[in-house]
Amino acid sequence: MKVLVFAGSTRQNSYNRRLAKLTAAMVRSSGAEATHIELGDFDIPMYNADLEARGTPADVVRLKELGHAHPAWIICTPEYNASYPALLKNTLDWISSPIQGDPLWSDGFRATRGKVAGVLSASPGGLGGLRSQSHLAPLLLNLHFWVAPTNHALGRAGDAFTPEGELASDAAKAHVQAVIDQVIWAADRLQQA
Repeated sequence: MKVLVFAGSTRQNSYNRRLAKLTAAMVRSSGAEATHIELGDFDIPMYNADLEARGTPADVVRLKELGHAHPAWIICTPEYNASYPALLKNTLDWISSPIQGDPLWSDGFRATRGKVAGVLSASPGGLGGLRSQSHLAPLLLNLHFWVAPTNHALGRAGDAFTPEGELASDAAKAHVQAVIDQVIWAADRLQQA
C-alpha cells in the first residue's frame, strides 16, 4: 500500500511537520510504502483562475500525479483560527482544479476520487487542532475522498515530542497507529472492490 503523508505547514518548527515525519516512519514500520512530502518543496502560487488560464504550474501537476499514485493519504493539519490553514486549502484547490483540454487532468477529481484520507493534527492547545479537523473533513468529502472515521488530535504538542522527535506518550503513539491502520485497511479494501 502506498501512503502519501504531508503536513499543511511550512513553518520550520511546525508540530504538524514533526507529526507527519513521524507518521511516515510509522507507516513504513506497518509494512506500507510511505511518501513523505513537504509542501514547501513545491512552487505553488495562490490559486488564481487567471493564472491557471495561462498554464497550470508544473509543481501542481507533480502534486496531482503524486496524489493519483497513492490510494491512501494522511494529512497533518495545523489549526489557525479554529480551522485549517490557507496553505492546505490552496494545495487542495490546485490539486482538484481541472486542466482544460488535458486528457488525464481535465477530470479535477482524478487525483482524489476514491482515495482514503486519514486526518491528524497537532496544536499547543488542549484540543490538539480538533476544530481544524472538523472543517477539513467536509472539504475532503467534497473532493471525493473516503475519510477515515478514526482521527487523532495531539494536544499540548509543545510537550508531546521527545528530543529525538518521537512521541513521548504511548497513548499518543497508539492513537496515531490506529489512524494509520484504518487508512491502510480501508484503502486496501477499496482497491479490491
